[in-house]
Formats: sequence, structure tokens, C-alpha cells
Amino acid sequence: MSNCAIIFIGPPGSGKGTLSNLCVNTLGWEQLSTGNLCRKHISERTSIGQQIDFAIKSGKLISDRLMTDMVDEWLAIESLLNKTLILDGYPRTIPQAQALDELLKTKYTSLKLHIFRFVIPDECVISRLSSRYICSNNKCQAVYSLAEGSKLAPKQSMICDVCNSPLYQRKDDTQEAIHDRMIVYHMHEQELISFYRNAGYEVIEVDANRPHQEVFESFKQFITPICKISTQ
Repeated sequence: MSNCAIIFIGPPGSGKGTLSNLCVNTLGWEQLSTGNLCRKHISERTSIGQQIDFAIKSGKLISDRLMTDMVDEWLAIESLLNKTLILDGYPRTIPQAQALDELLKTKYTSLKLHIFRFVIPDECVISRLSSRYICSNNKCQAVYSLAEGSKLAPKQSMICDVCNSPLYQRKDDTQEAIHDRMIVYHMHEQELISFYRNAGYEVIEVDANRPHQEVFESFKQFITPICKISTQ
């Protein structure tokens, strides 16, 4: 049976990370987090990590080629595990999408790619992100919400449930910064969606403006026949 590779396309705060964690913890999937992978390479001072660290310290963006090399290395290991793989944070650009498409067609032919787009109004994203707090432990990075009535609120005020580290709010999670990020995001989102549709992929839309558990249950109905797996 072919393995599945899943791409979640959606703005920050749309619930991609939460759904990814549910899939990992409930379904036993593997998740690629480019942010975590970058930090791992930097801390281990690998060749890729040194190049990433140099780019960051030089105030430059990490190149598409370098990001792809890092993902390629990850896929070389994870594609052998016979698990569904979630690509979180990659691809973000057309060159990355083209490079991944080439890798899947030539090197990882057993992986069948499926794209899910998270649909949610901008005002809901702004509300979610402005209430979002992150664990300060780089090895944890658990996400919480301080919105009233949220099920993602920490059990102790401003303390991570997982590792007891303090929580903090990212500088780019202010309402003004979020608004600017959304403008940039929508530009890249439309380019990615057009690329995948033109390449013959179906882009499945998921209503993300619901409680996370409802989104998860709806997603499982989509994915069960696609990847021919049991979600029980």
C-alpha cells in the first residue's frame, strides 16, 4: 500500500498545528515541522544547520534550496516507516512546491500527495492569534489560547501543561502585525493552490472555523478512504 503525504494549506492560527498534533497523537502519523527541524539542525551543528544559522544571523531568508535539502533528508528516513506524513510549514513558495513535486515523482514514488486547505475568515484568525501563547521551551513549543472559554487554555496561568515552562506571546501576534501577515499569506496561498490545481492535484477544503475536535472528526472522514487507513 502506498504511503500518504499530507499538506495543510492555511493561515497561521487556522488550526493546522493543532490538527497535526491530533493526527500524530491519535493516528500515529509523523509530522514534519520545518521550524523544529531547523532548530534541531542548528543545535546539532549539521552542515545544513550551520548554513541555516549563518542565513539567520546574516538577516537573510533561508533559501528554497536549503529548505528542500532539509526536507529531502527528513523524507529519506521517514518515508521508510510506512506512516502517513504531515508536511507542516513546507512548501511555502512555488519553487519549494516544484522541488517537492519533483522529489515525489522521482525519489519518493511510494508517497501519494494530498492537499487540504483550511478555510477560515481573517477576523477569526486575528482573534485566535492575538490570544495565542507559546511555551518558551524550544523543545516543547506547545500552543495555548487565552481566549475566554477556550479549551486550549493552560491549566495554570501562563505555565505550560507539558513541561511547566513559562508561556509567552510572539511579537508578530499583535493585531497590526497579524493583519500585515495575512496580506502576504493570501498572496502566497493563491499561488500554491493554483500550482497544485494546475499540476492535477485535488485541493480539499476544510471548514476550520469550528472547534478543533469537530475539524478533526471531519478531517478523518475525508482521509479514511483516501489513505485507506483505520482511524479507530
